[in-house]
Amino acid sequence: MENLQDIPLFSSLSQAEGEQYGKSCLWKDYEANELVIDIDEETTDVRFVVSGLVRVINRFSVGKEVILKEMSPGDFFGELAAIDNETRSANVTTLYRSRICIVPQRLFLDILDRHPEISLEVMKVLTMRIRTLNMRLAEQSFLQAKYRLYAELLRLSKPRMGHEGQRSVSPPPTQKELAERIGTRREVVSRELNALQKQGYFEKTRGALVLTDVAELQRRISEAWDE
Repeated sequence: MENLQDIPLFSSLSQAEGEQYGKSCLWKDYEANELVIDIDEETTDVRFVVSGLVRVINRFSVGKEVILKEMSPGDFFGELAAIDNETRSANVTTLYRSRICIVPQRLFLDILDRHPEISLEVMKVLTMRIRTLNMRLAEQSFLQAKYRLYAELLRLSKPRMGHEGQRSVSPPPTQKELAERIGTRREVVSRELNALQKQGYFEKTRGALVLTDVAELQRRISEAWDE
């Protein structure tokens, strides 16, 4: 039996509540590269990643797109439409085979009403997303593409085990994906990565992009903000 309590946001529910609510949800499997939600769609349910990985993309009428983020197990999306009844604001597609729990709008709002602690957690997630979007907007407005690239690589990276002061991005995104994340052309990303590699601050390994001097990249970004 699918239990909503198994989803981190709803972990404070009782076993009985989790089972009861879980019966009202749709638990659906998606193949890799399958559309989960389309931009401007009029659905209002909230969706939780149970397994796999999805990518959130904002597409524009001029043919351009911006990768907003990836979501892994425990993350959720679609809450904006559930709250304000507006159309979907982004496109969500699976990167790998994924299982999604689809929570009807009425049930989601009822849970928030009955469980203030869950409502507070949703507000915390929304606050974090707003802060992240504000930072990316500021970077887009005030930083050159190469500094936006440094910042995005740092956000995507994790500490590299056994290599102090280094971080790695795994699996490595393509240059096209990096360009779509920071709002520039692939050629710009290619040029800047090559420059970093020649300077000894970046290298490619099997299955990862490695930032070999994190402190230097952080210093460059800090100086760019001061210019």
